[in-house]
Amino acid sequence: MKDEQLELLSSPTIHQDFKTDNIITLHLGEALDFFKSLPSNIATLIITSPPYNIGKVYETKKNIDSYLKEQEIVIDELVRILAEDGSLCWEVGNYVDNGEVYPLDVLFYQIFKSKGLFLKNRIIWHFGHGLHCTRRFSGRYETILWFVKTDKYKFNLDPIRIPSKYPGKTNFKGPNRGKPSGNPLGKNPSDVWEVIKNDWENEFWNIPNVKANHPEKTIHPCQFPIELVERCVLALTEKDDLVVDPYCGAGSALVAGIKNNRRVVGCDREKEYINISNQRINDFYKGKLKLRPIGKEIYVPTGREKISQIPEEWKSNKPKE
Repeated sequence: MKDEQLELLSSPTIHQDFKTDNIITLHLGEALDFFKSLPSNIATLIITSPPYNIGKVYETKKNIDSYLKEQEIVIDELVRILAEDGSLCWEVGNYVDNGEVYPLDVLFYQIFKSKGLFLKNRIIWHFGHGLHCTRRFSGRYETILWFVKTDKYKFNLDPIRIPSKYPGKTNFKGPNRGKPSGNPLGKNPSDVWEVIKNDWENEFWNIPNVKANHPEKTIHPCQFPIELVERCVLALTEKDDLVVDPYCGAGSALVAGIKNNRRVVGCDREKEYINISNQRINDFYKGKLKLRPIGKEIYVPTGREKISQIPEEWKSNKPKE
């Protein structure tokens, strides 16, 4: 019995090089070189947050045109490996140069459209905390562009249904008059998400970003919350499908995939991040990985906490009316 338990808790082999029967492929190297080596039409879901070209430690800042051209070369390979029934989710924020904001989702849309992909949804991911600006409003959202190749893409409604507002509503005419008009599992959600019961309904995803006190926090400066990816995995893939992250960073997309019995492929050129991904995957299988549960309510201060109260020195400096 002890041997069986150990087997259940041990991670599948994490491969450096891709094979179709790998459960986990974690590749150290440049995304373009790696994806050129992969077969066509293999990925059911490609989901990533590419480098934003804002000068993080893992990127060299370029002018916006050079950055987009560089990304387009990688995108060509990603479109090639995307299955005909697959989805591509591209999560981006803004590029800022000399105080001017460039909305990356708008710029990337043109690239994906030119490759023959169709936009199904533009999802807004809202988070309550981030850098504070002094000469413009502080940014508190990023965007996920969901593209498909054809109208035969996978979409699983039941795992992501939300409770009906009026579950007791009945049909008022026809052969089903007087019978419930909805679905017992809930209603069809839309494309902006808040917290799980109304996220899909409002097209507004209110999911905490990974900051210092987040249970999933690693040293990576721009880390995906696992919950953000998991919703896409549940909706757009099925068991044993292949989930791919070309810029996998701390491995959140890979954990979201294996957590739901998908095969996963991740690539990153930074060895430090590959090591973190490897450790997080192994910790998941050992039951040691700290996770924020999907759909957990966002904490709302009561006003009794010291940190949520107005400092006394601010009160004394209040301007007179």
